[in-house]
Amino acid sequence: MKTYTDIRTLEFLLFEVLGMEEILKLPRFQDHDTESVTMLINAVKDFSDKELYPYFREMDEHPAHYEDGEIIVHPQVKKCIRESGAMGLIAAPFDYDQGGMQLPGTLVHASAWIQECANNHLPNYHGLTQAAANLISHFGNTHLKETYFPRMLTGEWTGTMCLTEPQAGSSLSDITTTAIPENDHYLIQGQKIFISGGDFKGAENVVHLLLARIKGAPPGVKGISLFVVPKYRPDQGTEMTFNDVNTIGDFQKMGQKGYCTTHLSFGDEGDCRGWLVGAPHQGLKYMFLMMNEARIAVGRGAAAITMAAYQASLAYAKERPQGRLLGDTGKKNPEEQQTLIINHPDVKRMLLMQKAVAEGALQLVLLSAKFQDLSVAHPEASEREKYKDLLDLLTPVTKTWPAEKGMKAVSNGLQVFGGYGYCTDFILQQYFRDIRIFSIYEGTTGIQSLDLLGRKIGMKDGKVVQALFELIDTTTARASEMETMNAYSLQLKEAVATAKEVVKHLTSFATKGEYELFTTPPCLWSFSAPV
Repeated sequence: MKTYTDIRTLEFLLFEVLGMEEILKLPRFQDHDTESVTMLINAVKDFSDKELYPYFREMDEHPAHYEDGEIIVHPQVKKCIRESGAMGLIAAPFDYDQGGMQLPGTLVHASAWIQECANNHLPNYHGLTQAAANLISHFGNTHLKETYFPRMLTGEWTGTMCLTEPQAGSSLSDITTTAIPENDHYLIQGQKIFISGGDFKGAENVVHLLLARIKGAPPGVKGISLFVVPKYRPDQGTEMTFNDVNTIGDFQKMGQKGYCTTHLSFGDEGDCRGWLVGAPHQGLKYMFLMMNEARIAVGRGAAAITMAAYQASLAYAKERPQGRLLGDTGKKNPEEQQTLIINHPDVKRMLLMQKAVAEGALQLVLLSAKFQDLSVAHPEASEREKYKDLLDLLTPVTKTWPAEKGMKAVSNGLQVFGGYGYCTDFILQQYFRDIRIFSIYEGTTGIQSLDLLGRKIGMKDGKVVQALFELIDTTTARASEMETMNAYSLQLKEAVATAKEVVKHLTSFATKGEYELFTTPPCLWSFSAPV
């Protein structure tokens, strides 16, 4: 039995806490029911048991690497992408008429979480392909949709997003990659770094969603456009032509070593062709659709690693004998049998902290996914707008909290193992290394706090954050009526009251134009009930 995840808790959160039935009743999702949801969860768990988990440590021990102009990855990468396509996992959220399964995003995230608990390296390849295909679906013209979309959904072709440049980092207003109009396409020239899944040996084609400036475009973010730039451009029939997209290096990382990260150069020979997505100079707006979804996926990945580390810690604590209980009369007698470390109070404390963060992070991800479903599928426009606003507000929190708290939880798990936790013989050191990137992915924690305070708290004159507080107040009121939950309800009320005071205090700086003070609170991320 594979003990890297907790399906029982997942199903409890979906059906008993979030009310999955409410989502399945929406017209868009009414072809699905609780039985089909359970069947999919079981199928994904079986797939993860067989095709993901067995290769997790192996991919860390034999990292993706650059060799002779190509990225060499584990053979399981290609197989996993194709099998994910065959199972419909890439196509899952898309419409029926697009070849999709029209599944709720809540279930898509739940199935991805199971896979990432098993192996947080492999699912990223097809997850990023799904996100890139979604951009083409939303904003691409008929030619782009017909040429690229179907083969990305099957996993024949993979996808990426190319934003970061050597001189720009997270400051996208400073990108310099250029696009010069030529007939029905543009000639692309520039470099992109930190491109996850950017290229690898064995990929039939890689479809890059790339940000660049059309020659003569306005400076800053107002002059950024979005392009489809394939590694190989399809010609007539089945012919494919190399599109002057060159892999010039990779990044050897502390963790997630099986998930390649590349340095790409476009147009070294002057023949890299890109096709405009949507209107000129709207690229950043389009890309934010993908980035916001990616930010929720980052939180989900951190939640998955936290759960997997907890399961490993729990299993170890149940089998490792060490010392004797303090109250034992024979605690100093070496002939007395040792107790399992799970019986020691401090080990229990660390395990319970891990459990609370793992389950809380998963719930936060699923709640955001539910808001996303309601924002696109609710029959009433006012309700769609309400849930879209709540999703926008929660996105930076959903990205950040599982990553930051997850690091602390996994560190606790390593501590449970004692000295063995620091050794490569056991898995916790890998989880500890893998999770470290999640507070950096898709905008660092500091950038998320700028987004939360600089954009989201003030949305609609503060009405959105007030709506979130009201939802929490409703929950605490219900919990206070239950004897077993009353104490926790009081803790949450106190935390929310403090958060309201902080928001009010900080907003006073914004109204006076003192934005540096407004966006740099030293302790905003510390507001959470004790775990």
